[in-house]
Amino acid sequence: MNIDAAKAALAHLDIDEKEASIRASSRDFFWYSPVLKDRLDHVVADFVVRPRNEAEVIEVLKVCYHHDVPVTTRGAGTGNYGQAMPLEGGCVMHLRWMDKVKAVHPGRVIVEPGCLLKDLDAACKEQSGQEIRMFSSTWATATIGGFIAGGSGGVGSCTWGSLRDLGNIIRLRVVTMEEEPRILEFRGEELARVSHAYGTNGIITEIEMPLAPAYDWVEMFVTSKDFMAATRFAQDLANEDGILIKLATVFEAPVAKDYFQRVAPHVEADDTLIGLMVAPHSMDGFQTLLGRSPALNLIYRSDDHDWDRSPGTVFEYGWNHTTLRALKVDPSITYLQVRFGYPNQLDLIEKMREALSPEVLHHLEVLKEGGKVMFAGLSLVKFTTEERLDEIVKIHEDAGAMVFNPHRYTLEEGGRQTVDDRQLKFKREADPKGLLNPGKMIAWDDPDFDFAEMYSYPKIQAAE
Repeated sequence: MNIDAAKAALAHLDIDEKEASIRASSRDFFWYSPVLKDRLDHVVADFVVRPRNEAEVIEVLKVCYHHDVPVTTRGAGTGNYGQAMPLEGGCVMHLRWMDKVKAVHPGRVIVEPGCLLKDLDAACKEQSGQEIRMFSSTWATATIGGFIAGGSGGVGSCTWGSLRDLGNIIRLRVVTMEEEPRILEFRGEELARVSHAYGTNGIITEIEMPLAPAYDWVEMFVTSKDFMAATRFAQDLANEDGILIKLATVFEAPVAKDYFQRVAPHVEADDTLIGLMVAPHSMDGFQTLLGRSPALNLIYRSDDHDWDRSPGTVFEYGWNHTTLRALKVDPSITYLQVRFGYPNQLDLIEKMREALSPEVLHHLEVLKEGGKVMFAGLSLVKFTTEERLDEIVKIHEDAGAMVFNPHRYTLEEGGRQTVDDRQLKFKREADPKGLLNPGKMIAWDDPDFDFAEMYSYPKIQAAE
């Protein structure tokens, strides 16, 4: 690795060598996990470069390839798994300047990866009255490229499913890291090679995404004294095909009272809270469904309320904003990401609640998988020890609830604990030296790894 030679060759680009800035650009939200904070807090790159276009991306990759310098690409660094942490140092390639919305067409948009989700949504609404189908709760600060490379779903997944479901990404333009980098266009089956791959096997330089009509969504909070009644209502709502929704989130008591400061004055400690986004033309249907559930109480709607202080955007209480809000109140809180899959989701949720509450408090996000309504759990966990956290994970897995472990920084451990052969095969082709975001794909480093314990990348930069 010849850092000095690489920096000299790239000196005409936007290079950042300030220590504080490099450290900031070397970090994501890994600190949500006390396990990852303990292992990754010291990780830092040697320099940061900010290309302004695809040609400069190619130049960075070509120079770093020649000098054996690892390259970790990043957007806003809002991921929670350590996806954008440069474990081996080297170069962080920050795509913040590649933020152009290139074209908006009926049903689709073409955009560069560094565009913020918020700005992309605004451009689509302004130019065509359309909006992106789904986005992370970090919509205001996250980039579309980071969402594709590190995310799995979010606000909108209750209607549209996950990012990797067919039709939710149209096309990706990708640059390889070889002696002579190639530009490739992926569609259909090929998209799985690089979507949710943490930038380990190619750099996304252009994205084509589907759009939907934009609405002034009615955002609401509903309460219930009965957690399972609230959960069933959220599921029933998502199963009403005639009611268009963009969010259905369930927060077990006392999450709302303890951690949602602007909501707390309006709820009791034993109130389970439901956060919702419903299209205006679907409000009649929604209110009819709500009227069939006397145990539920509508306490807030964004278009008609008497709250002294607005709670802000409802989706910023859901997904991983829930964890962030809890952490601000109680630093010992962490979380798990759980799949409560169809058709046993309600039984699994109830079983885990009986086994683990209040040590683990349910936070459920309605989503669709294969057209079936199910739940993602971003459960709040009162952290004590790593050993107990591993026990809690095992309790879930033994019951049949899959855990996408946010206390691991590799692709496989954060997912299904299996190798994605499509991504591994493409890395061999597109990154022959293994310089792209090293340490994140176990199958590349240690094909015989058995997942019996947490993977520890042997080349991780030592703390100074």
